[in-house]
Amino acid sequence: MSKKINPINELASAELDAKLTENREKLLHLRLRKQTGQVEKTHELRILRKDIARLETARTAKNKKAAA
Repeated sequence: MSKKINPINELASAELDAKLTENREKLLHLRLRKQTGQVEKTHELRILRKDIARLETARTAKNKKAAA
């Protein structure tokens, strides 16, 4: 059984932090646009939240691995 490689897990810590910052800014702007009724694709909010959670999980795993 082959293990599927997740591209998020291959990122360096600095890249993870940069992606997290970028996605959080996107989410903030999307939320503001949603409040003013300018968002047609509301599913993008959920996608961004899940991407942020994946990045946070990968960052936590890297930190635990580095500490061990």
